[in-house]
Amino acid sequence: MGEPTVVVLAGGLSHEREVSLRSGRRVARALADAGHRVTEADLDSALIPTLVDLADPVVFPVLHGETGEDGSLREVLDLLRVPYVGAGPAASRIAFDKSIATTVVADAGVRTPRQVALPHEVFRELGAASLVGALGDQLGFPMMIKPARSGSALGCTRVDEPAQVAQAMIAAYAYGNLAVIETFVAGTEVAVTVLDVGDGPESLPAVEIRPDSGVYDYAARYTAGATRFLAPADITDADARACAELALRVHDVLGLRDLSRTDMIIGADGPVFLEANVAPGMTETSSVPLAIEAAGRDLVGVCSSVVAAARRRTR
Repeated sequence: MGEPTVVVLAGGLSHEREVSLRSGRRVARALADAGHRVTEADLDSALIPTLVDLADPVVFPVLHGETGEDGSLREVLDLLRVPYVGAGPAASRIAFDKSIATTVVADAGVRTPRQVALPHEVFRELGAASLVGALGDQLGFPMMIKPARSGSALGCTRVDEPAQVAQAMIAAYAYGNLAVIETFVAGTEVAVTVLDVGDGPESLPAVEIRPDSGVYDYAARYTAGATRFLAPADITDADARACAELALRVHDVLGLRDLSRTDMIIGADGPVFLEANVAPGMTETSSVPLAIEAAGRDLVGVCSSVVAAARRRTR
């Protein structure tokens, strides 16, 4: 085989398109700096002809949102026998759906919030009023309400009292038919990157997230200066070890590959799983590049290493 062309796949039609394009541009620059032949592509009708015409392509997906992270794109790449960075179809489907991922990691002994998943039809037909009381009794307040299948904190709302539940559910349903309602976990929010390029998975330093608004929502994530990131996190050595162990456990249990990110809250009893990401953001305000830097590595080397790992997997 000759030197492959790395196809950085970004954009798509999800609500996170602009973030994905920013991630894609940064990854493409890093790979070019590493000496790779790089082409940038979007999720459109030109993609398959582009992949077929290339002699030895490797795809680096940085598509955020449903199509890029729910496993469907990866099914197509497997059909085409094109290697790609990251988790396979089944693992992606599980990780992307918070209602499933939370159950899977909880069954594996990972601490998670208590969670209820409600389809839109059930909430509508049974009536918000009859369900609000039951949710309050089971989960208590405050609680978090979010779409089961979305990213970048889109449609997520902290709810402090019963009167806010219905509006928060409507906000979640704007991004999908299934909403999850979770106990709110107070504490320090961190993100832990796991890198696995052939010698076994390793956790990178936890990145602590301190949004100025107090809520790590879409604006806080992608507006420069709206959130303070500490890399490594300002946490105890014991908490750092526990966070690393949780991220490694999630990476293993969900069957993730190459590069993943696990978000968690360090509560009174230690870290609590929030969600896992199979195509983490790579923008200037994303935690993965910060973790790479805190580990004494550089984005150029890491991007090149995961491409090499993906290519070896299909040889």
